[in-house]
Amino acid sequence: MTAATKTTFEVSAADAGLRLDQIIPRHVDGLSRRKARAVIDLGGVFVDRTRVKVAGRLLRAGQIVEVVIGGALDNSKAPKLEPAIVYVDEHIIVADKPAGLVTAPTPESDRGDLLDQLKRRFGEVYLVHRLDAPTSGLLVFARTREANKLLGDAFKVHDVEREYRAVVVGDVAEARFTIDKPIDGRRAVTHVTVIERRSTTTAIAVNLETGRTHQIRIHLAGIGHPVLGDRQHGGELERHFEPRPTRLMLHARVLGFVHPHTKQPVRFEVNAPETSTP
Repeated sequence: MTAATKTTFEVSAADAGLRLDQIIPRHVDGLSRRKARAVIDLGGVFVDRTRVKVAGRLLRAGQIVEVVIGGALDNSKAPKLEPAIVYVDEHIIVADKPAGLVTAPTPESDRGDLLDQLKRRFGEVYLVHRLDAPTSGLLVFARTREANKLLGDAFKVHDVEREYRAVVVGDVAEARFTIDKPIDGRRAVTHVTVIERRSTTTAIAVNLETGRTHQIRIHLAGIGHPVLGDRQHGGELERHFEPRPTRLMLHARVLGFVHPHTKQPVRFEVNAPETSTP
């Protein structure tokens, strides 16, 4: 995905009284008025730290404008990615997210992400946890405030079963091992089991004991076996791998937790797409 860039500027006296879509091209290089309207519509523009989606809004001198542009603009005309609904009741939704779909709003866009799609379809929906955009697999969302709190508490104390499948670069020597290494100063523990050794890659199962941002990708890259397709953390080992995969080979396969209403354990399992099975 294209890295987002942010441009921040103050509305000058010369800009005062102009429309938002007129002012932005004056301060963001290479951005036409048409593209400025597209960025505004996606939700990538903030005025005085508040997201603004009205291109015709008139601005005053001294207001601060932030324009965030990234992959959402490039992908705005791409085919829409949609989740598969694995389970739904009055309290929770379990969805299978396709690779490439953002879980929740970002500074560059509040439209078309998984949470936005679920809200449009089901009404009140709460974000409980996330998957990286290039990672596919299972996520649970809450449909009530109570369910959101109880599920959030379960994730905080790591009382959730999460198993991922991945394909990593190279031959992983140990059949089963644990990576216990802090990420950004916080405890991070990843349990790894080898499933299949191939000629130049290894298929593994990964269980998370903690849930740090990019934990699996960082831990595996740190031991010299980056996830196949990981352009961000893979380094030279992954960058020169051939043939190039079409996606990040990481999939959230199993998700288990105590149902916030029935108080009974539930467990969901979904294999990766056949076209890119880790």
